[in-house]
Amino acid sequence: MRRNLGFTLIELMVVVTLVALATAGVTLALRDDGSTKLEREALRLSALIESARAQSRTSGLPVVWRSRPQGFEFVGLPPLRSGATSQISLSGPRLWLSTDTVAEVTLPPGALSLVLGPEPLIAAQRLVLRQGDRRLTLATDGLSPFAVVLETP
Repeated sequence: MRRNLGFTLIELMVVVTLVALATAGVTLALRDDGSTKLEREALRLSALIESARAQSRTSGLPVVWRSRPQGFEFVGLPPLRSGATSQISLSGPRLWLSTDTVAEVTLPPGALSLVLGPEPLIAAQRLVLRQGDRRLTLATDGLSPFAVVLETP
């Protein structure tokens, strides 16, 4: 009778696969949470700005976005009509998702707010979001929507 002294190829492949899956799980769990917080904040803000911009165009009222110490607000949005349950109110102050978020309007130079409408074509505008040493820039050329852009030195 012959006795096997070792592992079969299938057993070794199963062990290697399990080690690979465990390594992948640990790598994903250790993803840098700081950059994802800032990305999430930038995507949320760009969606809210575009929503306010659309509401400004449809209502014909000028809307301005401005930063506040713990968040931001849209000024000039019309109040919701009674019975309008499908709309989300953007009026009133909103808090940042992360308390260490800071926003600064960099274009036009010296501006403290973004003008979002009611005209379909607005001036080129740029906004920098910071969390610690991380930063992302949201910008529009005036016609396209606000989106995260690469910073130019």
